[in-house]
This record gives sequence, C-alpha cells and structure tokens, in this order.
Amino acid sequence: MAETYDLVVIGSGPGGYVGAIRAAQLGLKTAVVEKDPTFGGTCLNVGCIPSKALLDSSEHYSVARHELAAHGVIAKGVDLDLATMLNRKDKVVLDNTNGISFLFKKNKITPFRGKGRLRSPTEIEITAPDGGQDVIKTRNVMLATGSVANELPFMRFDGRTIISSTEALTLSTVPRKMVVVGAGAIGLELGSVWMRLGADVTVIEYGNKIAGVMDAGLSDRLFRILQKQGMKFILGAKTTGAEIKKSVAVVQFETLKDGAKNSIEADVVLVAVGRKPYSDGLGLEQLGIVKDARGVVQVNDHYQVRTTSNSVLPNVFAIGDLIPGPMLAHKAEEEGVAAAEIMAGHAGHVNYETVPSVIYTWPEFAAVGATEEQLKQNNIKYKSGTFPFSANGRARAAAQTDGMVKVLADATTDRLLGVHIVGPRASDLIHEAVAIMEFRGSAEDMARSFHAHPTFSEALREAALGVDGRTRQM
Repeated sequence: MAETYDLVVIGSGPGGYVGAIRAAQLGLKTAVVEKDPTFGGTCLNVGCIPSKALLDSSEHYSVARHELAAHGVIAKGVDLDLATMLNRKDKVVLDNTNGISFLFKKNKITPFRGKGRLRSPTEIEITAPDGGQDVIKTRNVMLATGSVANELPFMRFDGRTIISSTEALTLSTVPRKMVVVGAGAIGLELGSVWMRLGADVTVIEYGNKIAGVMDAGLSDRLFRILQKQGMKFILGAKTTGAEIKKSVAVVQFETLKDGAKNSIEADVVLVAVGRKPYSDGLGLEQLGIVKDARGVVQVNDHYQVRTTSNSVLPNVFAIGDLIPGPMLAHKAEEEGVAAAEIMAGHAGHVNYETVPSVIYTWPEFAAVGATEEQLKQNNIKYKSGTFPFSANGRARAAAQTDGMVKVLADATTDRLLGVHIVGPRASDLIHEAVAIMEFRGSAEDMARSFHAHPTFSEALREAALGVDGRTRQM
C-alpha cells in the first residue's frame, strides 16, 4: 500500500518549513512539496534574505563613500564591484536554503519536488518538473504557498525595463534613473539599495504618505530623512502606464489633487504595489474552498479552510500570505507552528496584536501594536511619549542620530498599546516592546526596566518615561 503521511505541507517558505519542522517535532510523519528548485519560498530566495544582503552591502558602500571620513578613516578611490556584491547575496541565499535541507533531514521530513495540488482532502497530486505525476496520501494538509508580486494591467512586467522585486535583486548594472511605483516596504528598501549604489531614484506613491499604514508622524519623519539622502518622491499620484522607447521607459502618471497628467523617464521601473496570494492551481475550487477576489483563502480560528457550504474541511489548513492579515514571514511562521500544534492535539495560538512590522531602510522603521490614527479612530484614550535619537548618547557616538521612538499607552491602565521606531537597529529594538506587550505590560514596565548605558535601547526607556512626563532630555 502507498505510504500515508500525517501531514503534507505544500510550500516550503517560512510558514511551510517552520510548520513542517514543528509537526515533525510533535511526532507527525511529515512531507513537504515544493515547486521551486530550492527550499525557502519567496522570502529566502527572492525576498527577505537577498534584499537584506543587498541592503547591508549597499550601506557599507555608502558609508565608505560618505561617512567614514568623519570618523577619521580616509578611504580613497572607493569603487563598486556590483558582480561581487551580487555573488555575495547569492551565497547568503544558498547558505540559508541549504540550511533548510539540513533541517528537513534532521527532522526526518520527506521532501517532494514538484507542484502540489489537492486532488481530495487526503490526496496530493504532485507534478514533477519533467511533467511526471504522482499522488501521495495524507491525514492532514497545510497550504503554505505564499504570494506573488502584483502586476499592473497597464504596466506588465517584461523582466528588463518593467520589473518586479525579483528582477530588482539581480540587475547587472546600476540604472542611471529608476522609478519605483509604490512607497511601501519593498519599494523603499529596493529603492534605497539602488540609490546608494548611484541610481537617481524617484518613488511614485498613490497615497499622501509613505510606508503604508505605519504611524503617520514617523512616516513623515522617515520621508524627510530619505529625501535628505537623495530619494525623490511624487505623492498623491496615480501611475497610468509606461511606454518603452529605445530601452527607456516613459512612465505616465496623474496627480490626484488636480488630475494633471505628467511623465518621467527611467531606465528601470520597479513596480512594488504589494503582493497577492499564490492560490491558483491548487485545486481549491474543486473542493469548494472559499477564497475572495484577490485569492485570499478564508479560514476559521484554527486555520482550517472554509468551504462554500459554510463548513470547514477539518484536515485542510492554510497559513501565511494565503490567508487574511499582513504578508510577513514571521506571521506565517507562527501560523505554521500554531496549525501544526492544533492538528497534533495541542492549543496552537497566534497573538495578532503583537506582530511587528519592519521597513529595512536606513534608518529602519519598526512598529508593533496600534498607531495613533487607529487609536483615535477607535476612540481609545491614550498617552504618548517620544524621544529622539539625537538625544541618545550611543546614537551620538555612532553618528546615527536620525529618527525617534514613540510609545503609546492606555490613558487609564498604562497598558502598552503601540511602539513605533524610526532609527538605528529599529528592527532589533522593537522586540523589547513585543515581549512587554505579549505579557500585557505597561509603559511603566518598560520605563523601570534596566537598559544598559550607553545603548540605542535607552531611547525606548526614555520614550516610555515620556508617557508619564518624565523624559530626561540630554
């Protein structure tokens, strides 16, 4: 008889591989089906990891050219070797994807190469790269297929001039002019990479602020910092098309305020207008699994997929970018763990109030919890405290004084409701706030906890003290 697995995971991105490992740790006989040549999904192969490798490398280049002299380090004749930078990025990706292969072997997880499709709630059809097909049986299924870049119907990707984030990681030369459509995390991060390396970067954003739904006040602060670095912005504008003329794109847009039509030329146009679930071709429709117009799969509180008959398939789970919520790797990981624990008879749970968000520009922008705008909209009374990095001793010593910390707490209970940081290593600093909020702690808890001196983290303490009017400005 054919082998039957306790769990088959379709997709090996952060949610899929972490969920598979947790299931194996809990004693479930687990297999993973992956359509791509390497494990890790978008995040490890063409997303989080390679983009951070390029962000770090481009930051080193920028610092060497513009900032080292202030530290008494004279670096003459600094040149860019883009090929070496890209090779290093590829090596970082390879090391991470190989690491997943090692973890699968360590946890006795069986990998299958090919595109997985639900033939039934207990059968997975796998189409191998050579076209061959196989069917494996399972007691449970975890759909963890992630997402793909949104494509504008009037500006189709051609992989050369009109590109997605995937191609933006592999440009063989620095474009003279780059237009980025969308001022969210992906656009700002990859725009920063190529701006540091010498491109003239202009970002066109439909909204009147950058950084999506992040705190408006700190978004404006980051906007001004990036402008000072050389990034150009056109806000409140709708991109309407692009015409390719001799390998140059003429991007048309109109301003929302007055409808005025304008255009701008670019060697490369990066379309970074969000992502959509990869939910086509999985056999969902045949099983009556509900998904909305964008392809988002609907699930219950236990991540079991909903069906058109207003019921659920109890053994089919979906997580990560496939389901509602922010499209973040760490959110997918926690959902993968929770779903594995639930199917193993444990009490899996994800606290969506403490999911942090990070934009890896420099300085970084990190946040957890509610923004001031959300608190006002929900009529929640709050107090706030802020502290600038320009008043932080370690930031001054490191010459990293751009940005600030904002702490929001309940006006009555002092419970921490949100923390927002634009500043150096904000992506690391935010997790102090995540931990305190996970335990329903207060601004006073943060303010009265030890923070070594001098450290960037003291800025959080001072902002928390500010909630009670006790900030110690330097």
